[in-house]
Amino acid sequence: MQLFFCIHLLLPDLTNPESKMKKQPSLIFCIIMDLIGYASFSIPILGELLDVIWAPISAIIFMVSFGGWKGALGGIGNFIEEFLPGTDFIPSFTLMWLIQNMQNKKARTVKRLR
Repeated sequence: MQLFFCIHLLLPDLTNPESKMKKQPSLIFCIIMDLIGYASFSIPILGELLDVIWAPISAIIFMVSFGGWKGALGGIGNFIEEFLPGTDFIPSFTLMWLIQNMQNKKARTVKRLR
């Protein structure tokens, strides 16, 4: 329960209509989520069993955090990555954060040039 409370604190305030920020989790949140996924990788044998539990939870958090079709596709990819043995080292949350921030930066640059 405390994990979900902490996640709520790290996500942007999407209920505030004055907030112009897109649905985008913080980098700290993404790194923490990747570290949680990686933690199960560090426990031999038991870690793979924990992945069966963690994979759907991580996928749902991914979809809610990033939203839209990117969040849905990324959530499916995240589920597969967490579920398959030996792939926990891939930082899927952080990679999506980087992709979205590079796209946002490019959009702002193009807007400035107009």
